[in-house]
Amino acid sequence: MDLRSELLKSIWYAFTALDIEKSGKVSKSQLKVLSHNLCTVLSIPHDPVALDEHFRDDDDGPVSNQGYMPYLNKYILDKVVPGSFIKEDVDNLCWTLTAKKNYQQGVKILAREDSFRLWCLFNFLSEDKYPLVMVPDEVEYLLKKICMAMSMELNCVELEDYLSQESVLQNGFTVWAFLNMMNSGKLTRGISKETITMGVEEVYREIVGDVLKEGYLWKKSQLRRNWKERWFTLKPTSLSYYTNEDRKDCKGSINLDKNCCVEVLPDRDGKRCMFCLKTITKTYEMSASDTRQRQEWTSAIQTAIRLQAEGKSSLHKELKQKRRDQREQKESRRRAKEQEMQRLQALQEEKQRKLAELELLKEAQKQAQALLQQDEQRRRTQYEQLQQALEVQLKEAEEARANMEAEMVLKEAEAEKQRRRILELEDMQQGLEEALQQEIKARQDEEAFRYAQARLLAEEEEKMKALMSLQEEQEEYILKTQREKQELRQEMESKSRSLNEAQRQLEEVRANRHRVDQDVVAAQKKLRQASTNVKQWNVQMNRLMHPIGPGEKRPSGGGSFSSFKIPSQKDPGLKLRVKSEQQQQQEDEESKENVHRSSPTLEEDRRLSQSLNGNMDMDIP
Repeated sequence: MDLRSELLKSIWYAFTALDIEKSGKVSKSQLKVLSHNLCTVLSIPHDPVALDEHFRDDDDGPVSNQGYMPYLNKYILDKVVPGSFIKEDVDNLCWTLTAKKNYQQGVKILAREDSFRLWCLFNFLSEDKYPLVMVPDEVEYLLKKICMAMSMELNCVELEDYLSQESVLQNGFTVWAFLNMMNSGKLTRGISKETITMGVEEVYREIVGDVLKEGYLWKKSQLRRNWKERWFTLKPTSLSYYTNEDRKDCKGSINLDKNCCVEVLPDRDGKRCMFCLKTITKTYEMSASDTRQRQEWTSAIQTAIRLQAEGKSSLHKELKQKRRDQREQKESRRRAKEQEMQRLQALQEEKQRKLAELELLKEAQKQAQALLQQDEQRRRTQYEQLQQALEVQLKEAEEARANMEAEMVLKEAEAEKQRRRILELEDMQQGLEEALQQEIKARQDEEAFRYAQARLLAEEEEKMKALMSLQEEQEEYILKTQREKQELRQEMESKSRSLNEAQRQLEEVRANRHRVDQDVVAAQKKLRQASTNVKQWNVQMNRLMHPIGPGEKRPSGGGSFSSFKIPSQKDPGLKLRVKSEQQQQQEDEESKENVHRSSPTLEEDRRLSQSLNGNMDMDIP
């Protein structure tokens, strides 16, 4: 079904809605308004004079549908450019016009948007003839799709009540009867309006919007090579991705053609269930949530690529045509079956007629035999009478007898013909019975084949379930292995961090030891300086304690300590010296304590203490 046919279905509803008197005609003023609105939503220039010029030979009366169609095709539909307008706007315009007149007001289960979407779905699935109707098979198909989207089962009992109506069986469903059925609540009992809205929207986007599949996937960026979660929408011509599922911020679109292909990738980069879509110029890597989603996405993309390779623009149009072909084949098989049943019935009637003729022939044969017996009895009586009474007329009697014998021969020949006819009818009856037995056997063989085929399908389904369970176990084992590997990796990382921390502490200890060594060297320098100062103080003290008077000379003999005298306790020079020595000892003890606190080992403390004691011994005279 092309774009023109789809537009004509919606415009037909708008035209019939303007036909208030149901006469098949609409006024020119209303057609001008309708034409102007159609040109606006179809994004084509509108010529307001064209309608008057087209019907200038007519009077000012209303225009019929057949009269408006040439103008519609020439001035509007021939100028339509696919892709330059939004078809949903055209449908919304026509729905607004037709809903005011035909859609019943009052308490409704369906929201206005849901009714509009169901109206669009009805137009898509309706038959290509006017007035537009939908066959019961298509109604059941649409309701099953909606119930599947709402994750519920269809109420088949209520549906059968609607489908079994005589008007539906003869003419099919109209869109208003379909909407009234949905608003009755019998098929959607116990379901909230939000659930119905979500189910109708999903089916509308799938069938009318040609959306093969939607959902979240992880996509690897082409530039930064990082992973981001996007909402993907697959159509037969493109694969678009958005920021989230409201589809307002489109981040990109991948055009699909027959040169594209999809491949399954092994798990890497911390992502699982990966696959890629290859085009002529780029390769797009994506990751699904599980193996089932990956299989569904790859199958859907392959379906879109197949449609592009076959030059088809819509999957559901192809499915609709297949369902229509299947219905036609089913109808042809039904008609062939009816013809076969009629033929068998005719054969049965012919058989009954032949049997009736056979019965009549048997009755005629019995009557002939009775007549022959009567004739024989009569002839015998006459012969006896003639033999007894008319012996003199023997010659005449013999001639009469010869005549009677000739007549008997003729009667026997006729009886033989009747017997052959009876045999032929019996053979024909046997042939008909054999043909009937063969037909019965063929039907039994067909039933056995169907039963065997159903059993094979059940076995295949059980094998498929076993295979799926085995695959799930393998996936669980792979996940478990990956978790163990992740735990080992984390443990190794923690040990590595501990080792790095120990190395850092060792470096800090080494740095502290180096600083301590530097402090020890500085303390040793201070101690040497202090010992030097002490020596200088000792020399000065000696000089102060033994001043050289004028004209005095030091004694030259007797050694350096021969003239040394121990000063008294009250000598102020001695007190000053003792006090300086105590201060020096206190400073030396404080230096030892500082060195002991900063020394890394006891051996170094011991050596430092010995060196300090040695210096003190050398400094003190």
